[in-house]
Formats: sequence, structure tokens, C-alpha cells
Amino acid sequence: MSSSTALAARRASLAVFALAVGGFAIGTTEFAIMGLLQEMVNDLGISVPAGGHVISAYALGVVVGAPVLAALGARLPHKTLAVGLMALFTVGNLSSFFAPDYNWLLVTRFLSGLPHGAFFGVAAVIAASLVAPTRRARAISMVMLGLSIANVVGVPFATWLGQQAGWRWMFVMVGVIGLLTVAMVARFVPFQAAHPEASIRRELSALRRIQVWLALLVGTVGFGGFFAVYAYISPTMTNVSGFDASLLPLIVGLYGVGQVVGNIAGGRLADRNVMGSIYGILFGTVVILAAYAWLVQYKAGALALVFLVGAIGSMLVPPLQTRLLDASPGAQSLASSLNHAALNMANALGALLGGLVIAWGWGYRSPAVVGAVLALLGLGVALFSGWLDRRGPTESVRPAAERTDQVPDKSPAR
Repeated sequence: MSSSTALAARRASLAVFALAVGGFAIGTTEFAIMGLLQEMVNDLGISVPAGGHVISAYALGVVVGAPVLAALGARLPHKTLAVGLMALFTVGNLSSFFAPDYNWLLVTRFLSGLPHGAFFGVAAVIAASLVAPTRRARAISMVMLGLSIANVVGVPFATWLGQQAGWRWMFVMVGVIGLLTVAMVARFVPFQAAHPEASIRRELSALRRIQVWLALLVGTVGFGGFFAVYAYISPTMTNVSGFDASLLPLIVGLYGVGQVVGNIAGGRLADRNVMGSIYGILFGTVVILAAYAWLVQYKAGALALVFLVGAIGSMLVPPLQTRLLDASPGAQSLASSLNHAALNMANALGALLGGLVIAWGWGYRSPAVVGAVLALLGLGVALFSGWLDRRGPTESVRPAAERTDQVPDKSPAR
């Protein structure tokens, strides 16, 4: 490897690492508040369901912000957009620390969620542009790795910090990481001028493509199966598997380790065959969730399946993100951002359906059955999408490297 090639690879690695730190901050703030829910409701004098609305406000911000901010930022250079989104995220989290009451906290959490999907969307586009076409999905998975590692390190530490110093200090921790991300992205991500034809209309053109909608539907339905199980993992481990509640942090940590492994594996699989990996992962999800419903009653089986559920769920994200990039030439930022809106919809769908079957008296193992059915439906949508690709030229999806409709960026790095 020549010295210039090695230098370019090092710069790309630093840029991807900077973006992954942002993913770590986002993953920490999204999930740590769940572990501090009781402290929050006690301090604010509200009910637990009202406290749950704080979590929902963030998710709503993600769903609204992903398409809106990605479209509004279409004419900005990707680096500038990434810095701006992370600055907004940082302001939102620090504002949550100072929120004087419950209503203001709802507003600041909504504000914090707005840049979530758009940041991951533009980060995926940046990461894919920095590496060879055959390593795009791997680069995207490295950005998403920050989100997975947050579940192993960031969330437990933020939860501990909130318990020791007060639940609001979690937001300060996330805000500091957000500031660090702003500095690192500004320093390490190379400047690239915006596409000369970039516009809000061009980004919105992605919404006219059926393959974009099918990919989002795969994420919403297929990933919903994963969340149907994860949302109720704590009561399942204590009431069905028989674990002591004191072991739950270790069990959730094992799930997080599975996420890290699955995220890395998903990127490598997607670089070999994007649609093939989506088919295989969704089929694997059906099998694993069905096995979870049966084996979770045994402690050894429960531990093994917790790891596998975390792995198979995270494995799906890199190929889905890559599929959206391929399906949306000229409008990649918006389509890529919408993936995270779809995943938050999956969270809501899975938790809702899993809660319904529990409420109907079917037991804590029933959400896994619901999850397996959702994953099977997601596989059906993916197979239909692939069939459309093979059927004809109406809207065939090809990797970005094989298309000739992309205008190469000749701007120098700064």
C-alpha cells in the first residue's frame, strides 16, 4: 500500500470514527432515559405513563425531523449539515438538563430527537463516499457501531450517573459527547461541495420511488419483530426465565454485545450481496424469535437467545441502509434518514403489538411469536422488492458505483 493510499485510509477511518461518536451520543440519550424513568417521575411528581410520554416525545422528534431536516439541508455540504445537526442535538440535550418542568421537558426531548434520523442519514452518505464501493456497507456499519456500543457502555454508565448524581446529569454527559462530536466532525470529516443540482425537490424525488417505500416497509415491519421482544425483555427474564432482577443489567449488556457483533457482521454481509443479506437476516430473525418463544423458559436458552436477538436485529440495519442509498440516486440523504424514522415506527409497532398479546393473557413469551410473524411479513416485502428488480427496468436498483447518473464530486478536501 502506498503512503498516499495509507494516508487516505487513515483519514477515512478518523472521519468514520468521528461520526460513530455521534452515534454513541444518540444511542445513549435515546435509551438511558428508560433506565432513569422512575427517578424522573419521582422528581417531577408525575405518573409513570406520563413519564413514558417523554420517551415518546423523543421518538416523535425522530420521525418528524428525519425527512424535514434532511430535505431542508439538501443544498448544504454534507459536513456542514452533520455539524449543524449534532449542534442542534447537543443544544436539545443541554436544554433538557435545565427544563424547569414536565411540559418543557417534553419540548426539549422532542427537540433532541429532531436531528437523530437526519444525522444518521447524512453520516451514512458520508461514510459510503469515503471508501471503495465494495466496502460501503462496512463503513456504514462502523457509523452504526457507535449506537450499538452505546447499549453496552454508554447507557449503563449514564444510568449509573443519573442514579448517583441525579437523572438530569445524563443529559449533561450526552451534551459533552455531542460537543466532542461537533469538534471531531469539523476536524476529521473532509469537505465536499454539495451536488450542483441539490435541492429540496431533488431530495423529495426519493418519495416517488416504490423501492424506497418497500425498503422502509421492510424496516418498519421486519424490525418491528425485534422490538416486540426487546420491549419486554426485563419482565420476560424475571417472570419466565427465572432470573433475579439484580442480573438484568448483565443480561441487557449481553444483548448489547450481540448488537455489536451483529452490526459488524451485517456490514460485511451487505458488501457481498445487499438483498441476499436482507433475505437471510429476516429468515434468521423468524427462526431465532420462534426459538426464543420456546427456549426462553430455560436459563441457558434465554441467555443464548438474548445474545442472538441482539445480533440478528442489528445485523439488518447496514444492508437496509445500503439498499436505501442504492434505491435513491440523487436523493440519498433523505432516503437514508427515513430509515431511522422507519426504525422508530418499528419500535412503536413492535412494542404495541407485544403489549397487546400480553394484555390478552397470552403470556410474556407471546411477543416473540408476534415478532416472528412480523419478521416473516418483512421477508415477504423484501422478496417482492427483489422480484420487482428482476422483473424489468421500471425501477431497477443498482449499486451507486454501477450507475452513470451520479455527478462526481471534484471539489478538493479542506
